[in-house]
Amino acid sequence: MKNRIYNLLGSLAVALLFTTCSTGANENSDQIRPNILFVISDDQSWLHAGAYGDPQIKTPAFDRIASEGVLFNNSFCTSPSCTPSRSSVLTGQDIWRMKEAGLLFGSIPPELPLVSHMLADAGYHVGYTGKGWAPGNWSYLGLEREPLIQAYNEKLEQNIAEGIDKRDYTSNFEDFLEAKPDDTPFFFWFGATEPHREYPFNAGIEEANLDPGLIQVPSFWPDDPLIRSDILDYYYEIMWYDTHLAGMLAKLEERGELENTLIVATSDNGMPFPRAKVNVYDWGTRMPLAIRWGNEVPQGRALDDMVSHIDFAPTFLDAAGLAIPEEMTGKSLLPILKTDKDGQVDAARDRVFTALERHTWCRPEGATYPIRSLRTKDFLYIRNFQPDRWPTGGPEYISSNKTFHGDVDACPTKTFMLLYEEEYPTEFELAFGKRPSEELYLVEEDFSQVNNLADDPAYVNVKDSLSAMLITHLEATGDPRIKGEDPWQEQVYHQETNFGSTYNRLLPQYEIDRAKLRPSHHPKWKVEKK
Repeated sequence: MKNRIYNLLGSLAVALLFTTCSTGANENSDQIRPNILFVISDDQSWLHAGAYGDPQIKTPAFDRIASEGVLFNNSFCTSPSCTPSRSSVLTGQDIWRMKEAGLLFGSIPPELPLVSHMLADAGYHVGYTGKGWAPGNWSYLGLEREPLIQAYNEKLEQNIAEGIDKRDYTSNFEDFLEAKPDDTPFFFWFGATEPHREYPFNAGIEEANLDPGLIQVPSFWPDDPLIRSDILDYYYEIMWYDTHLAGMLAKLEERGELENTLIVATSDNGMPFPRAKVNVYDWGTRMPLAIRWGNEVPQGRALDDMVSHIDFAPTFLDAAGLAIPEEMTGKSLLPILKTDKDGQVDAARDRVFTALERHTWCRPEGATYPIRSLRTKDFLYIRNFQPDRWPTGGPEYISSNKTFHGDVDACPTKTFMLLYEEEYPTEFELAFGKRPSEELYLVEEDFSQVNNLADDPAYVNVKDSLSAMLITHLEATGDPRIKGEDPWQEQVYHQETNFGSTYNRLLPQYEIDRAKLRPSHHPKWKVEKK
């Protein structure tokens, strides 16, 4: 597997050199409507790509898209949970406007317009590989077409590490291209399941030769060798997914379709660690984002505009020359993509909104943990509507799946923190404890977002102003929470047994053994505990 990664990285380096020397001319100048390749990894936070300055993760394909297009520094998903985040991509709407589609393992109301269906109806060849709209039952409420029309998942990898998706994404993309009628534009969704858990243990060190000493551990986790190893295993899966993105770029170049393809590469929510995924702090909602579109988008720029995943669907429709439905609350990114400016381009893009209702079934009767947040360049303001509930599901409720703190993925980091709670009480409380009704963080001075300023008299005016902005937006977009309503309890069809293996393990013995081992014996461990 190590050879697979490094062989592909070497091939991509040659391709990058060739591309740098080429003219960049549009290879399909006669094609008016662009192809669209939407790339979405599974559980990747914004920092973890080479283009964002990570000193050791190798993501040359993502970095190429950024260097030959635009890198976004302030891109946010709508929800730090798979299903609602992916629903927002397809609908261009905030999660509180989507009913069942705003819940993990939900469904899709048939009245919601989906950008994939609109493109298919306009003559686009539409399909996907890997993880599409998921997890959930998209047809439960009467939707008649699969959200992404047709899956291309038949080709499988051989001899890969445990925990890596066996689907050969690149070959499946090639099958999709072969099935495309001539002179027909395409919309393809590449949904890598990486870096979703589970991970091959110690692969980051032993397979990818990554250095644990270069990891920047946020202050809400213990700085322990086991956790550094867990982070490096997460890196390893990101690097694997990136090799397939490289393969897809190569396929487009071979067919002469790269320059007329709008490529958007991002993730659905943050890394599957405590206080990251399923949380509206930056580690759960701030996403990597790079966009490339040949000569249509001036290259080599970095933008600071605040953008949201609800902006993707309007952007795709805008690029295809199609009308944008009024229901879509997102705005097309083309106006800022097509300028030659860096930094902040559109002064109105100064805030984004994120939200959560329920991730896993980890509270009695499927109770939600409703959150709304407003993120500006300087501040993160959070409103927790039910502060009496556990944001993680808590230690008391153990479902039929034997899960407690069920909204935190089962993993070595979680197990370690549960085992060593007394040794790291501050970190444990930040990751697993209850939270107040309001939170306020000065993000530029508080990288880990752990210093809550909501009760600080010096910030009372800031808090009140941000709270008013949030309420105004929620009222304008019809959030039932502002009316005191809780409709999501009634809008769920599944039972708690729907949840998969990531969530249904209490404390697996092998993870307990690893956590107790704390692999400082490894010859590559040179990290001193801070």
